[in-house]
Amino acid sequence: MISATQMRPGMVIKFNNDLYAIFSVLHRTPGNLRGFVQAKMRNLRSGNMTEHRFSSEDRVERALLDEHEMEYLYDDGEFYYFMNTGNYEQMHLTRDVLGDGVQYLVPQLKVNVEFYEGRPISVELPATVDLTVVETEPGLKGATVSNVTKPAKLETGLVVQVPPFINAGEKIRVSTAEGTYQERA
Repeated sequence: MISATQMRPGMVIKFNNDLYAIFSVLHRTPGNLRGFVQAKMRNLRSGNMTEHRFSSEDRVERALLDEHEMEYLYDDGEFYYFMNTGNYEQMHLTRDVLGDGVQYLVPQLKVNVEFYEGRPISVELPATVDLTVVETEPGLKGATVSNVTKPAKLETGLVVQVPPFINAGEKIRVSTAEGTYQERA
C-alpha cells in the first residue's frame, strides 16, 4: 500500500477491485482546506477513463506486474502473435489489449508486455519505431525543412504528416507516444 500522494503517471493501481493505469496526478492543497490528489486513470479491463479525488491520507494498493520482453511476429487479422525472447514461447494478444499500438507493430519489433496474475494487460512500445512510407505525394526538388507538411501512409496503415522531401519507399522514424514524424531512419 502506498499513499495517494506517491502515485505517479504510468503506475498501475488496484482500485474498487479493478486495475487502473494512472495517466495524470495533481496534488492540491487549497488554502485552509485539506489537501487532495486528483488522479486521471484508465480502467484496464473496460478501457474507460475516469477521474477520482483521493484524500492526501488515503492509501492505494499498487498492483504488482510481471514484465516480459517479447518480439512481435505477425497478425492474422484477429490476433497479434508475440514470442517471449527468454523462453521462446508464443502467445497471441487481441486488439483490445494492444489498443492503438497495433499501428506501430512491425515484425521483429521488441516490446515489453505487462502481466497481472498471468494475464496480459498492457504493451509498452519503444519510444520510436522505424516504418516505411508506402504512399505520399511526390517530393519537391530543393525542398528544405519548413513548416509545410504532407500526409504519408506507412506500411502499418498509419498516416502521419511528413516534410515535403520525404518520398514513397523511404524509412522514417515515428514517435509512438504522439504518432508524429521525427526524422529519416
